[in-house]
Amino acid sequence: MQHLEREITDPVRLCNEKGQLNPEAIGFARQPLIESNLRGHFLRKKRWNHWCVFGPEISFSMTVSHFDYAVACSVYFLNYDNQRFHEKSIVLPFPKSMRIGSKAFESCHFSHEGLAIELKDSDGKTEMSIEADDFDNETLHAELEIRHPDSCDSLNVVIPRSRNLFQLTGKYPSLPVKGSVRIGDRKYEFDPYDSFAFLDCSRGIWPRETARNWAIASQRVDGRIIGLNFGGKWTDGTGMTENAFFVDGEMVKIHEDVFFNYSRTDYTVPWEIRTKFSDDVRLDFFPFFERAAKSNLRLLKSEIHQVYGYFKGYVRYPDGRKLNIRQLLGSAEDYYAKW
Repeated sequence: MQHLEREITDPVRLCNEKGQLNPEAIGFARQPLIESNLRGHFLRKKRWNHWCVFGPEISFSMTVSHFDYAVACSVYFLNYDNQRFHEKSIVLPFPKSMRIGSKAFESCHFSHEGLAIELKDSDGKTEMSIEADDFDNETLHAELEIRHPDSCDSLNVVIPRSRNLFQLTGKYPSLPVKGSVRIGDRKYEFDPYDSFAFLDCSRGIWPRETARNWAIASQRVDGRIIGLNFGGKWTDGTGMTENAFFVDGEMVKIHEDVFFNYSRTDYTVPWEIRTKFSDDVRLDFFPFFERAAKSNLRLLKSEIHQVYGYFKGYVRYPDGRKLNIRQLLGSAEDYYAKW
């Protein structure tokens, strides 16, 4: 018999007055009903917003992270056809100039050594402005407007490990995007009909070491807007998952763990993503590009292998119907951090 996770339908706070996990916050919600009121846990709190925009020609990503003892910000893009890729990252110790709020959609500003990021949130949209000097020997300028309608579901889930180790993660797929990214004299346009952003928003107290798999997609296919979010390793044994698929803004929660099978010697070999007990998720992922990145700082060490490619297979509705997926653009990753 399949375990059903508790669904939260009323606003609740993540933490109690001592900064420990509030048991009433354990569960998932279709709207951002869980307030991230983190407190205490000196040097252990982690907050980040990671945006990935899938357009017709390029994928464009931006991350702002605050780890109490450091800020890490990065911008990268991939051209699907010629596989031109470039990434610019900055890590600053004990920052005071950047603040990440408690909500997914809040304004934020970062500027340091040729990288400026401005996020302005108002009226159901996020305006993203990014300037990066010396970006693959050129200048990058991005101006994007990302809509996040209240009518669309999101996956908001609390992953409990203990009273003092827990994470709130929000996954917001299929957010329509318009605007452009210019690199040198080349300009890439985004139209909200076929360009979609995916926001990963995390607030929590993570273990010192973390391993994670993650797979996402966000695209219009055959007249429907399809989003995927699957995670593994970091949720194992907690009774909660971050697994779901989305069709035209409506979420279908997958309550089982999923397993990622892939080669750790060649990440471009096809991956398998499967539910643990049932056949509700049967997806194969065919990569065409690998992004690999490492950091080795005093308090922050990480390694990521992120691959871009296409999902094929199916996911199943609770009533037994299948959502067949023939060729859905997305990404998957193998991530390790000691932080």
